[in-house]
Amino acid sequence: MNNKLFTKIKSIAFLVTLFFCCTSLYSQSAMTNVESRNTTNLNGDWTVIIDPTGTGDWRQVWKEKKPEKKTDFYEYSFEGSPTMKVPGDFNSQMVEITYLEGIVWYKKEFTHTTKSNKRNFIHFGAVNYVADVYLNGEHIGSHEGGFTPFQFEITDKIKSGKNALVVKVNNKRLKNGLPSLGFDWFNYGGITRDVNLIETSKCYIEDYHIQLEKHSDNEVLGWVQLNGVSKSEKVKIKIPELNIEYETISNKNGLAEVKFSGEFELWSPQNPKLYSVIIKSKNDEVTDEIGFRTIEIKGKEVLLNNKPIFFKSVNIHEENPYKAAKAYSEEDALILLNWAKELGCNMVRLAHYPHSEHMVKLAEKMGLMVWSELPVYQHIEFSNPDVPQKMDLMMKEMIRRDRNRAAVVLWSLSNETYSFTENRDNALIELTKQCKLLDDTRLITHVINNQGYDNNTFNVWDTLYNHVDIIALNEYLGWYVPWQGKPSETKWKFVNDKPVFISEFGGESLYGSNYGPKDEAASWSEEYQEKIYQDQIEMFNNVPNLIGVCPWILVDYRSSGRMHPVYQKGYNRKGLISENGEKKKSWYIMKEYFQTENN
Repeated sequence: MNNKLFTKIKSIAFLVTLFFCCTSLYSQSAMTNVESRNTTNLNGDWTVIIDPTGTGDWRQVWKEKKPEKKTDFYEYSFEGSPTMKVPGDFNSQMVEITYLEGIVWYKKEFTHTTKSNKRNFIHFGAVNYVADVYLNGEHIGSHEGGFTPFQFEITDKIKSGKNALVVKVNNKRLKNGLPSLGFDWFNYGGITRDVNLIETSKCYIEDYHIQLEKHSDNEVLGWVQLNGVSKSEKVKIKIPELNIEYETISNKNGLAEVKFSGEFELWSPQNPKLYSVIIKSKNDEVTDEIGFRTIEIKGKEVLLNNKPIFFKSVNIHEENPYKAAKAYSEEDALILLNWAKELGCNMVRLAHYPHSEHMVKLAEKMGLMVWSELPVYQHIEFSNPDVPQKMDLMMKEMIRRDRNRAAVVLWSLSNETYSFTENRDNALIELTKQCKLLDDTRLITHVINNQGYDNNTFNVWDTLYNHVDIIALNEYLGWYVPWQGKPSETKWKFVNDKPVFISEFGGESLYGSNYGPKDEAASWSEEYQEKIYQDQIEMFNNVPNLIGVCPWILVDYRSSGRMHPVYQKGYNRKGLISENGEKKKSWYIMKEYFQTENN
C-alpha cells in the first residue's frame, strides 16, 4: 500500500473514531441496517393520552400510579384511553387534534425474555419532534429531531415478562428547533416511523461504510465499527456474487479498516444493480444490499460512473396524498416514487428533511438517485448556541443511516437561508466542512433563493456557493416574481463557474380550475401554471452549466399557511398532481421535457 493511500485510510479511521466518540455523548446514535437485526417489532396499536395543556409531566404520567386508598384518585389513565397506530402521525388519526401542536403520551406493553449474554435496544425510526422515552416508569432518554433514527440501550432496564414503554411526543415548534417556527408543510406529530426492540450479542456490528473510494470504480475504501470490544477482533466481508471474501482486524476500539477491489457492475438509474454484502464478526453478522457507483464534479459537469449526467428530478414531501397523512410505509413510498418514475425522473429531491428508509431504499431499487436534505429551513436561529450543535447531530444521524445507499448522491445541508442572518455563514460553512470530513464520496450543496433579478438578469451569488459542489437555486419566475422579459432572453451572472441545478420552480393551480382569466395568477388555473412551465423550459435552454432541474412539487400537499378558502383550503397547490391523484396540464409539459433528456 502506498504512503498516500495509507495516510488517507488512517485519516478516515481517525474521523470515524472521532464521530463515534462525539455521538456517544448523546447516547442516542442508532445502529445501521435495522432490517438485518434480530428485532421484535413494536408497531401497531398504542394507547394514548392527549395532553394539550402539558400537565402530564407534573402528574408524572409515565409512573401510571394507581389508587391505593379509598380517597386516592388520579386525573389520568392509559386504561380506557383511545389507541393510535404506530407508525403514524397523531393529527390524521383523531379529528379532534387535527391541528394539535403539543403533547401526546403513547404507551405500549410488550413481553420479553432476558438473556444473560445479550444486549437490548429500543430503536425509533423517527419521532416528531421531541421524544422522552420511559421504560417501566424510568426515564431512559430524550431525542430532538423529527426525521432521523435514534435508540437507547435498555439491557439493564428491561425485565423478563411484561414491560411498559411510554413515549412523550411533543411536536410544538421551537424557535431554536430544526426547522424553526415557520415552515411550509404540515407539522405532523407522533411516532411516525417504525419502533423495534433489538437484541444483539455483547459485541455487535454497530456501523460500517462499504462504498467505492472517491475517483475509483473498483476500489472499496471504508471501515466497520464494532461495539462492545476490548481487544482486536477479526471482521470478514463477503460479496458472494463476486466471489469476494475479505478479512480485516479491528483495533481495540472496534474500528476495522476496509480496503479491497472488485469488478463491480456499477449502480445507475438505467441499471440499479445491488449486491448482497455480508459483514461478519466473531459474534455478529449483518447482510445489506449495496450498490457501487461514483459521483463527482469535472469542470462544469457532474459525472456518474465517469459519464455526464443530467438530473431529471422532482421535489417530494413525505405525505400520502390519498390519506392526507404522514407517509411512512413501503406502500406510501411506492405511490410517490411510481409517479416520479412515470414522470421520467432519474432523481428525487426528498424535501425538506430526511425521508424514511423505505423511501430511500425503494428509490435505490427503482433506479432513482436521491437528494437528501437537512431541515435547516429559512428562519433558523443560527445565533443560538444550541442550533449549530443540533445541525451537527442531525447531519451525522442522516449520514450514518444512509451512507451505504448508492442512490444517495447529494447531501443538501440547508434550504432558503439568508446571508444577513446573524452567524448563518459561519455556522453553515463549518457544517459543510464537517460533512466533507464525514463523507467525501457524495456531492454537497446549500439551496439559495435570494439571488437578484433585475432587467431580466439573474445575479446568482451567495457566500455558501464558494463552499459547495453545485450551485442550487430556487426561483419562481412567473409566480412570486413576474418575468421582466422573454424567457429565452434571460441572462445569468454567477458568483463562480460551477454546475447549476434549478432546485425549485413552478406555481399554484387547482386541478380543474376554470373560475377566471387563464392569464391571471388569481385564477389559480391549470393553464396559468402550464404557461409557467412552458416559459421555464424555454429559459432552461439559456442557463449556463445547467446540470439538473426539479419542479416544485410532485403532489399538492397540506400546509396550514395556505388559507385561500376556495382554491387552497390548507393545501400548497404547486403540485403537478392533485391530492386525489389527478394529473394537471403542467405534468405533461414536464414529462415531455424529461423525455428530451437522454441520460
